[in-house]
Amino acid sequence: MESTRSNLARYYAAVLCGALALYVVSCAPGMLWQDSGLIQYRVWNNDIEGFLGLALSHPLFYILAIGAKYIPLGEFAHRVNLVSAIAGAVAVANVFLFVRLWLGRNLPALIAAVTLAFSHTFWRHASVAESYTLWAALFTAELIMLVQYTRTNRVRFLYLLGLLSGLSTSVHMLAVIPLVCYAVFVVFLLAKRDISAGNLGVVVLLCIIGALPYEILIASNMIQTSDIAGTLASAAFGRRWQGAVLNTSLSTGIVKENILYILFNFPTPNIMLLFAGCLAMFRVSLHRGLRNVLIGLLVLFFLFAFRYTVPDRYTFFIPFYCVASILTGLGASLVQERVRSRVAFYLVLMFGLIPVGVYAAAPRLAGNMQIDVGTRDDIPYRDDAEYFLRPWKTGYAGADRFADEALNLVEDNAVIYADITTVAPLLLARQVKGLRPDVAIVSGTVNSEDAPEFDAGSFECLLKNRPVYVVSAKAGYCPEFLLDNYDFVRAGILWQVVESKELTESTKNR
Repeated sequence: MESTRSNLARYYAAVLCGALALYVVSCAPGMLWQDSGLIQYRVWNNDIEGFLGLALSHPLFYILAIGAKYIPLGEFAHRVNLVSAIAGAVAVANVFLFVRLWLGRNLPALIAAVTLAFSHTFWRHASVAESYTLWAALFTAELIMLVQYTRTNRVRFLYLLGLLSGLSTSVHMLAVIPLVCYAVFVVFLLAKRDISAGNLGVVVLLCIIGALPYEILIASNMIQTSDIAGTLASAAFGRRWQGAVLNTSLSTGIVKENILYILFNFPTPNIMLLFAGCLAMFRVSLHRGLRNVLIGLLVLFFLFAFRYTVPDRYTFFIPFYCVASILTGLGASLVQERVRSRVAFYLVLMFGLIPVGVYAAAPRLAGNMQIDVGTRDDIPYRDDAEYFLRPWKTGYAGADRFADEALNLVEDNAVIYADITTVAPLLLARQVKGLRPDVAIVSGTVNSEDAPEFDAGSFECLLKNRPVYVVSAKAGYCPEFLLDNYDFVRAGILWQVVESKELTESTKNR
């Protein structure tokens, strides 16, 4: 028994080190755009709550990232990105351990781990500052506790499952979906008298303890605002995403995109192992409760992401990919049973590496085939096809270069309007690097502390007293009142806002 545990620990450590090496190498070394950049900005300012509603606060992730901020090694932004890389490696190793404990075989477990490690969306989020990989690490640890309970019937594993589920909730509200499955599982155990009401009470208590970081935010907001209903809505949906979360309609375009997302994450013949694993769930002798939980998770995660309508909904397939990778391991186990040749099985393992080549070639293929990746094309120092289609961010410094150049090209006391994609690098360059404290940064999301009023009523006066620039002069990324009433002159990587010639001449003729 001790020898088996020792071997299992070595296998787990080997997979963990391999995944860690992959993600540390692919991790972005500096500042980032959009959500990842805003995460770095919040970490720098010790902001655990955020400014987009409680559902997007992810407090446990920020507690850990803020801790990483104070480690005096390397660059601040790189340390924050490494939190995601380390968590991603733990999630991959956990998938290996779950399948190994479940099926008792190393090679299927390795196939499952490789499948998740090289899935595009997961790998990409392990390379930048995001909360999803930490959530995945906790979720896969939950599954380990679940399989351990079904193997041993020791209630302590249910206690740990409750604690981990609470911690997951403090990272991301995606934890609600598996929590529902676990609740059904535990209720059946209680009905069959496999556990007592006291055991259930301990599980619930530990879940509440694990979720304390999120619960404290909710309680403090209720006290501050005296708006219980509004706070609960913010905790469930954020400020403006209730319609997307509860959406039940689908368009043909969304369906096609979702199918492409899934295929791009598993661009290998091994995707057939996923289907084999799904069928095997009903044909192989399995613990009934574990099988039902896995089926429930697969279906619920798939449905949640598939009918979601936010622009970055591809990220919400990550939980589905975690479960799909596990079932791919089950499919690989069936191959190992029926095809005794080691050569055939190692061929399956090689198929698991195919996605690396696909991602490397994807940007050029997209360009040659004139495929629109669905992103904007006006971000300085960012090739969108390469940035989004290749998951690794090794050596990427486009956001740093943009912020340094933008701040250094404007006059004293200038104002720069930046959209949600570009505002974080500018704010971080001022705060972290100390660049151009005289330049004010304005956006529709977050502003620098010295930002002036920036609206249609005050802008004419502002323009007379200070030079004003925008990062983008495109609709959707620039205030409408500027596009309607002012002209733009190219100034390096920015646009300077100037008085409209037509409006000026019209005023003179009156």
